[in-house]
Amino acid sequence: MAISTADFKNGICIEYNNKLWTIAEFQHVKPGKGGAFVRTKLRDIRSGRVVEYTFNSGTKFDSVRLEERKMQYLYNDGADYYFMDPVSYEQMSIPTDVIGDNAKWLKENDEVTLQYAGEELISISPQMFVELEITETDPGFKGDTVQGGTKPATLETGAVVNVPMYINVGEVVQIDTRDGRFVKRV
Repeated sequence: MAISTADFKNGICIEYNNKLWTIAEFQHVKPGKGGAFVRTKLRDIRSGRVVEYTFNSGTKFDSVRLEERKMQYLYNDGADYYFMDPVSYEQMSIPTDVIGDNAKWLKENDEVTLQYAGEELISISPQMFVELEITETDPGFKGDTVQGGTKPATLETGAVVNVPMYINVGEVVQIDTRDGRFVKRV
């Protein structure tokens, strides 16, 4: 489906220069002299990079439908990660390189969101907050409550995060997957 610059809205996905972009910002400009144009900030769906482009008013683009599907993470075998649709019980595998850095937040049976542009998988997002067990860290001692004092800790998924000094091995902590920050002890 083709859309023009008059149809632009934040969040719409378009195809431009053989890449998929979402519109982060746009502004219609009508100068005193010359034709109207649209200034945009577009986010590359695959890399996340934001680029500014200017288009003449009325320029046409192919619109791409974005769709999200909730899936349950089952396991990985080293080469692929396996997911299941909780409604149809259909299973699918996704190569490790497509999962990328999000693999460190995936715990068996957790729900994830897969985002598709048309039929193509473009991103995998774990839940915003995950609860994971500490498998390795320096021991904490009574009185280790220095304001802002942290130490590195390895989680059950292999991710390393900074946690407060009083956290010990075996404890379950909540982590914000957007920035890998410790939230609280569970």
